[in-house]
Amino acid sequence: MKLTKVSLSILVGTSLLMSANLAMAQAKGGAKPLAGETVKMVRIDALSGLMAPVGGNQLKSYQFFAEKFSANNPAGVKFEVTGIDNKLSPTETLNALKSALDQGVRYVIQGNGSSVALALIDAINKHNERNPGKEVIYLNDAAVDPDLTNSKCSYWHFRFDADTSMKMEAMTSFIKDQKDVQKVYLLNQNYSHGQQVAKFAKEMLGRKRPDIQIVGEDLHPLAQVRDFAPYIAKIKASGADTVITGNWGSDLALLVKAANEGGYNGKFYTYYTGVTGTPTALGQGGAGRVFQVAYSHYNMGGQMDTWMKEFNTKFNDDFYTGSVIHVFTVLSQAMANAKSTDPVKVAAAMEGLKVKSFNGEVEVRKTDHQLQQPLYMTVWQKADAKHPYSPEKTGMTLAPVKEFPSYISSTPTSCQMKRPSAG
Repeated sequence: MKLTKVSLSILVGTSLLMSANLAMAQAKGGAKPLAGETVKMVRIDALSGLMAPVGGNQLKSYQFFAEKFSANNPAGVKFEVTGIDNKLSPTETLNALKSALDQGVRYVIQGNGSSVALALIDAINKHNERNPGKEVIYLNDAAVDPDLTNSKCSYWHFRFDADTSMKMEAMTSFIKDQKDVQKVYLLNQNYSHGQQVAKFAKEMLGRKRPDIQIVGEDLHPLAQVRDFAPYIAKIKASGADTVITGNWGSDLALLVKAANEGGYNGKFYTYYTGVTGTPTALGQGGAGRVFQVAYSHYNMGGQMDTWMKEFNTKFNDDFYTGSVIHVFTVLSQAMANAKSTDPVKVAAAMEGLKVKSFNGEVEVRKTDHQLQQPLYMTVWQKADAKHPYSPEKTGMTLAPVKEFPSYISSTPTSCQMKRPSAG
């Protein structure tokens, strides 16, 4: 067959079109640029002491989702997660970091305790500066002091939880319309996050509901108080109808237990009602009186429901640290985009990245590496057909009462990020 110029150009055009279609199909169908590579990650968090139930739950969460995402992610990588106990201590954390670095780990995870987070940011900044080619990324799933993405922001730090001020912005937007909230008591843990909860509560309530009185304020030692009865007595004596607390773990579970035993019937506005131990402490009590602000809840629906049921069956425990899913979703997409697991390239690919996660589209804000995401106000109530998931077999649940889109809870940043020089 003799080819004319016209038929030849048609053939070439068709061939190019087929190649382009094939490339698109491979991209859509999941060509995995890093198939076979393993990404080692270490979570440095409390696995002993009063907060061990929380740290243990979260390590199981990472290992559970490492398996899920290893089976299917856009980069084709395998994730491997181990844990090191830092006893909630900044000093122990630095020892744990050294151990992780000695093992060649390039991805470090931490969440519980902003004082620990500050120590990690500082140590990782110094390590990365002194060891080009061996850089480490810090993935923060729960340390929420706003300073971490403001004055202390770092190119190597990415936060997947919403910070204290973002949650307070949503919480106070909700409280503003609750006319029964008149007298508020602020009770918080005496470290950066607890101090910030008190600070932002006063500031934002003053702006949105200046008629609300702050009738008492206390800061107590982190993870050391075993009996909150004296604090409940003070709250009752103050006449407070509402308590705002950023407490988590044993510090919230024991506070709620003391409130139940001491007959305090006011409302609690919290950050961490869903965390290990608190549902059991609440039990059937507190229905309609305990609220939580968070980026997820027990009854998200869809794929999240399936995962939560499977997690519960496997561990006889509840999955509540949804930021674990954000971490794997963002990380694997950034690695696919960068076609690399090198932290320098992955950090650059994470900046400004938008992905679809369990609570809608989320974005890693480029200016400060703070994830922008929707937030939910939920209330403690009996589980029902519409909200069936019951934590710790209490027969109760956290049901959504208000959703705040990303732009409502987004707060400005003062971060002046120092980025690595190109090349």
